Amino acid sequence: MRVSGWGCKCSHDDPSTGREANLETVYDWVTVAVFAGLAVLFLQRSSEDRPRDKIVHYLPPALGCAVSNYLGNEGYMLPAVGMTVATMAYIYFVLKPFDRASEEGD
Repeated sequence: MRVSGWGCKCSHDDPSTGREANLETVYDWVTVAVFAGLAVLFLQRSSEDRPRDKIVHYLPPALGCAVSNYLGNEGYMLPAVGMTVATMAYIYFVLKPFDRASEEGD
């Protein structure tokens, strides 16, 4: 379902007009925030003596952020929200950012 509104206009670099891409939609802001949190989680965990994650575990949510942002910017609101929720669920259930039990045992 294609929905217009919510500031859902694509803003890509356009060489003919000299317009630059900006963070303009709610999808831009949400996916950038989720991706930034994902990057912080990766950096924190990669600095551990025995990292509990592999870099490949971070690929699905990173791609999820990109796809949900694209869908949202193209006006596909429901698929974009669904992809964002699925991405955040993956981060919560697979990467377990709030899992303190394994830290206490170290």
